[in-house]
Amino acid sequence: MRLVQGNEAVVWGALAGGCNFYAGYPITPATEIMEYMARLLPGRGGVFIQMEDELAALAAVIGAAWGGMRGMTATSGPGFSLMQEHIGYAAMSQTPCVVVDSQRVGPSTGQPTMPAQGDVMQARWGAHGDRPALVMTASSVKDVYDTTRLGFEWAYAYRVPVIILLDAVLSHMRENIELPAVAPSPEISQPTGGMSPPFGPYPFVPFSAATRTIVSGLAHDESGATRGSGIGAASERILQGALRQIEKDASRIARCRTDRLEDAEWAIVSYGITARAARSAIDLLRRDGVRVGLLELHTLWPFPEHIVREVARKVRGMLMPELNLGQLVLPLRSAVEGICPVSALGRADGELFTPEAIAAAMTEEIQQIEVGGRVSHHA
Repeated sequence: MRLVQGNEAVVWGALAGGCNFYAGYPITPATEIMEYMARLLPGRGGVFIQMEDELAALAAVIGAAWGGMRGMTATSGPGFSLMQEHIGYAAMSQTPCVVVDSQRVGPSTGQPTMPAQGDVMQARWGAHGDRPALVMTASSVKDVYDTTRLGFEWAYAYRVPVIILLDAVLSHMRENIELPAVAPSPEISQPTGGMSPPFGPYPFVPFSAATRTIVSGLAHDESGATRGSGIGAASERILQGALRQIEKDASRIARCRTDRLEDAEWAIVSYGITARAARSAIDLLRRDGVRVGLLELHTLWPFPEHIVREVARKVRGMLMPELNLGQLVLPLRSAVEGICPVSALGRADGELFTPEAIAAAMTEEIQQIEVGGRVSHHA
């Protein structure tokens, strides 16, 4: 057991996932990820490089992947916005990579040292065009380690950029966790093209140090060619293949944690740092005889509709607290429309929710639903 910071757990999780290339640019509250990588990667045979900005950082990670390396970068909201063009480029060129976004209050410079969950929609829809997306989050330092390691697995299985959403508090908090031994980077085998069951196969252009490959952000066919008849259809077929494969594996990809939902009449749906306060709020409500349970989402996109619907069928109402003014609550409402009421509790002032605030909001919603079926919106 050792005392580990959240950002340090990102690094150890990445190394366990095979990361041997890191390019980044310092930004609060993600800077420690870059600092830890600078210390650890070179001595393990990996490559670390500080770039001139966030655009260049992700571009370097993409280029490294073409040469057969496993790369990642990390940033916060403003840098994440700058990376969106390259996230789309990675999706179009089927380039596996991992991007960690330690969220802070925005828009713009906002409050650089304060936590938020305001990049949820940007993580899914920030890059233009239709693209597959895998977005994950965590609520503890051990979760951060596990999620980052898994992020590399998903990125290379589905050949997509994987986004991991943290926040300022989770990045900087420390918890005692047990870290498994990690093999040195040179021993990690690199992908040579094609996917092993149960992931495929579906068509994609292979990358490795020994492969000459045509790569382009233009529409292309399975060989990477960008000219000729039927290029648009071929490119759509590649994107559709990734989308269908992720959709097919939705139940396998979806990760969540439940707490006392077995006998619950009401449910709190939460994610990230907010789930910790929600778990304590359930203790308060249960103490008062209110049967409330927690559904904590670890996979945000693809949104786990099948999981939330299953919970919705068992309860009389749901509350989603999140550190924004209403983002993930939108797909939640869409998924459970007509099954049960869904209420939102949001804030974007840089402060965390207290368990008491979540419990009070849940109590208010229960009262409103019981007397008239009304659903309110809190800010």
